[in-house]
Amino acid sequence: MHCESCEDTLRSAIKEVVDVNNVCVDHTSGTAIIEGSPSKSDIFQAIKESGYEASEDFIATPNSEFTTEEDNHFTQLLPLIIILIYIFFGALTTNRESLDAGNFMMDFMGLFFVVFSLFKFIDYKSFPSAFAKYDPLAKSVAFYAWLYPFIEGYLALSFLLRFNIVSSIIITIVILGITSFGVLEKLVKRETVQCACIGTTLNLPLTKATIIENGIMLFMSFWMLFTVLK
Repeated sequence: MHCESCEDTLRSAIKEVVDVNNVCVDHTSGTAIIEGSPSKSDIFQAIKESGYEASEDFIATPNSEFTTEEDNHFTQLLPLIIILIYIFFGALTTNRESLDAGNFMMDFMGLFFVVFSLFKFIDYKSFPSAFAKYDPLAKSVAFYAWLYPFIEGYLALSFLLRFNIVSSIIITIVILGITSFGVLEKLVKRETVQCACIGTTLNLPLTKATIIENGIMLFMSFWMLFTVLK
């Protein structure tokens, strides 16, 4: 696989296999996430008939077995859950002496953007194409996708060091609002797409958890904006 056209070809071929509920093919990582309970031999046959060859490593499933959609999603989202837990306790520890909601939220958002921008830079070359698959602005303006990790880095410094807070809150609302709209659109259409929220190194699917994650950040942003403007 070399491009998105290859992804589309393989996705269409695998979807035709009996007992396949959904499939996500990613040419950057060279893997496919298959939801359902199909036969592996049928999968490999469909791939071969579409003009491609695949190894066992091509199918990304836990323990090399097909699992239910719920199990698959939980296993794939586990790194994201762990990251958010660490960020929560990091912000809580920073404010342990005097717990203030506003300071806790700014530290949480600052740590959030530090970690999430870092993961994007780990595989920076692959991030823009993955991000553009569901973010409307990144799809229309390629430069925005390349700039996005730097925007998160700036927001991280702003919240942690407490400068330009109002403008940073507004930027957060705008960029996460746009992304959330794109994610929601994909979920409504039941399209399986890789989530690039923590880069492309970890192959995470777009799920309701992505909306919840963005929703938490948007809630904090609006809460702080109203608090600052009082």
